[in-house]
Amino acid sequence: MTIEAPVKEPGTGLEFYELSQIWGHGTPVWPGDNDIVIKRGVYHARDGVLSQHITGNMQTSTHVNAPINMIQRGADVASLSIEHFFGNGIVIDVPKARWEYVTAADLDKAGARVQPDDIVLICTGWHKKYSDSLEYFGEAPGLSLDAAQWLVDRKVKLVGVDTAAVDHPMATSLALHRGGPLMRRLPKFYQDTTGRDPRTEFPDWMPAHRLLLRSGIPTVENVGGQLQALAGKRATFHAMPWRFERGDGCIVRLMGIVDRAGTYRIEPGAALAKEG
Repeated sequence: MTIEAPVKEPGTGLEFYELSQIWGHGTPVWPGDNDIVIKRGVYHARDGVLSQHITGNMQTSTHVNAPINMIQRGADVASLSIEHFFGNGIVIDVPKARWEYVTAADLDKAGARVQPDDIVLICTGWHKKYSDSLEYFGEAPGLSLDAAQWLVDRKVKLVGVDTAAVDHPMATSLALHRGGPLMRRLPKFYQDTTGRDPRTEFPDWMPAHRLLLRSGIPTVENVGGQLQALAGKRATFHAMPWRFERGDGCIVRLMGIVDRAGTYRIEPGAALAKEG
């Protein structure tokens, strides 16, 4: 697969990597959710201007989940400090196949350079399958509970995954939890394929995701774009959500930033000198 070159800022030499999936009409939605609806309120042929009305779930495409999403009285999007969404971190490269777990042992092997307050993105390769498909939603890998604890123990400040859910799909409502199965054929398909009973193998609902959110670590799902180009590397990340009061989640534009020269400086905020 050819990786598109990053955008390079000529003044500073900074390289910007797109790590978001596309959002818009036809964006894949969590099975059972209503589709995104985009209507033009005014349009060029009639009005000479374009303005659109949007109805949809904020947990679509590349999005952040706040603790309140799963933890009663947890922090909402607006009350999360913006430091969660900008800073240094690492893309941990852990290629995974159908229904595999990302484990603590995997992270220990691939992510030894994780530091406190890092942003950690996990690249399983599944972002290449992003689509409205049974495979992407129902057959993806997921974080094990010990992998989530590994991240909590290292005091990271944001965790992103290149799948539709932090947890294994069989530990979600896509299978036998919380009103599921939303994908009606999934539990039987899993049992017929693996010979394992999903009821006994996955007794808990979203355990990894709930542990991260309960620990005050927001999460990003459906990471994508040029993620593979940064696999195994450290970078600076930007994933600012809206200042969404009582928001459980919010679409973000996730970017990776690399300063190869190591010389970038931001403006000091000094007042401009008055012209004489």
